[in-house]
Order: sequence, then structure tokens, then C-alpha cells
Amino acid sequence: MVNFYAILKKEMGSYFKSPIAYMVIAVFSVISGYFFYSLFALFGVMSVQSMNNPNMQSALNITEEVVGPVFSTMSILVLFMTPFLTMRLFSEEKKSGTIELLMTFPIKDIEIIMGKFGACFLTFLVMLTPTIFYQAILFILGKPELGPVISGYIGIVLLGASFISLGILISTMTENQIIAAVVTFGALLLFWIIQWGASFTGPVFAKVLIQLSIIEHYQEFARGVIDTNDAIFYCLFAFFFLFLTMRSLESKKWRG
Repeated sequence: MVNFYAILKKEMGSYFKSPIAYMVIAVFSVISGYFFYSLFALFGVMSVQSMNNPNMQSALNITEEVVGPVFSTMSILVLFMTPFLTMRLFSEEKKSGTIELLMTFPIKDIEIIMGKFGACFLTFLVMLTPTIFYQAILFILGKPELGPVISGYIGIVLLGASFISLGILISTMTENQIIAAVVTFGALLLFWIIQWGASFTGPVFAKVLIQLSIIEHYQEFARGVIDTNDAIFYCLFAFFFLFLTMRSLESKKWRG
């Protein structure tokens, strides 16, 4: 555990001593804030218009009109932002030559991987922190349901952990951070849209594609439903790619 905390502390320092983390957090906050403002303003306009239309007023629901779309938008932003958080984790070590030095230390591969994963995940949580203020505004000015807000955050956290695990694996494969970011984004996008091919295949293969779709499992969280099957999928997804990351590091030792 001592080695894990040492790696975690080192990586957290690396994130916030460079402009990357600040830029990612700032861009994520500005864009998510803009979408929140737009959705909330639109809901406000619709509420004023509904004052003369009782049927429209009864159909308005701030949870469905604002909370759900906000979390759906956040999931898209996470898709774009995560590669910038993961691209440097091993690529930077390989480019600077410190990866060989790190491998010679009496540190287990799992401690290195989990230390880097933990630092990236904590930075990801910091990135999400400003969005809590958006939800606070909703509860101050409106009456959204608490359940969908909680499930939305659980879903976005699980989604982020899954994205980070895949990004770490790809970061072990190249010393070029830009290549790591681009390949990570491409791989995540593939898992995002993989269910599109379900309509062109047989029923069995279609189910496989749908189950592999990383965004398909997020939809229920965004709607306010916590499905254990979806949570298990994200946990297994993250575990699988962290396992592959460990194998990737081990293969580098064998190759010298």
C-alpha cells in the first residue's frame, strides 16, 4: 500500500503541475455549464408558456427536461475529455525513459497500475465537481427528483472508470501522447457506437453487440434507474482492461 500511495501522490502532482488537468477541467466545466444553462433556460421559457395551458403545465417535468439531458450531455463530454487525462500516464514515462527505472524498483505492477488509475480517477472526480453546483441550483429553484440525480452520478462515475481503464492500456503501447489520445478516443467511440450494427446482424450477434455497447448500459442510469447488470458490466469492463494493462507491462519486461 505504501508504494501505491507513493505512485498516487506522484501522479496527482504531475497532473496539477502541468496545464493539462486544468485545461480539461475548464473545458468540461464551461461546455457542461453552457448546456445546463441552455436546458434550464428553455425549461423556464416552457414553464412561463404553460401558465396559459394547463395540459402543457402538467406535462412539464424538470427531471425529464433538464436532469436527464444534462447527464446525457456529460457522458458525451466524458468521451472527449478522458483521452486527454489518460494519454500521459505511461506514454510520458516511456518517452522520458523513466519507465525502465520504474520497472527496476521493488514495486509490483498492480501497484503501479492502480496508483496511476487512482490518480486519473481522482482527477476525473475533480472534473465532475463543478457539476454538483448545477444540481444544487436545480434543487434551489425547482423540484427535481433526487433518485435520477444520484443514479446519474453513479452512472457517469462508472462510465469514467471504464474509459480510464481502456485509456491506460493504450498509453502503455506508445510513447507518443497524441497517438495515445487519438487511439483511445477511437477505441472508446467504437464501443460507443458498436450497437449500431445490431440491426444488420442476426438476433444472437445483435444481442452481443448491444451488450458490448458502453453507452447502452448508461441509458438506464441517465433515466434514474440503477440496474445491477449495468453496474457489473462497467466493473468487468474496467477490470478486463486493467488486467490487459498488467499483461502489457509484463510483456515489456520479457522483451527487456
